[in-house]
Amino acid sequence: MNGLQRAARVVNTVTTPLVRLPLLRPLLGRSMTVLTYTGRRSGREFQLPVAYRRKADELTVPVALPDQKNWWRNFGDEGAPVSLELNGQTRAGHGRSARDSEGAVTVRIVLDHV
Repeated sequence: MNGLQRAARVVNTVTTPLVRLPLLRPLLGRSMTVLTYTGRRSGREFQLPVAYRRKADELTVPVALPDQKNWWRNFGDEGAPVSLELNGQTRAGHGRSARDSEGAVTVRIVLDHV
């Protein structure tokens, strides 16, 4: 684990409960959520606070420094199921990662209909 990964682990450990706090949810919830997914190789469940942009039932999660992170690779090829917390409720969806011509990576999540 490199220095960036260690720092990210600490930040994620602190940020995840903050995003879930009802008092902060109106402020943070407009642009941050906790993403829950299952690792493609380990089969373990992971939770990760992420920034997002939403348009109707589609969310876009930009991945900063993608070459130094691995989580987004779980959503390659056919994508994978994901759940996230929006407005205090857990929503299911399907995420798929893509890299553009400039090397930027985003995970596009289409929410399941309720």
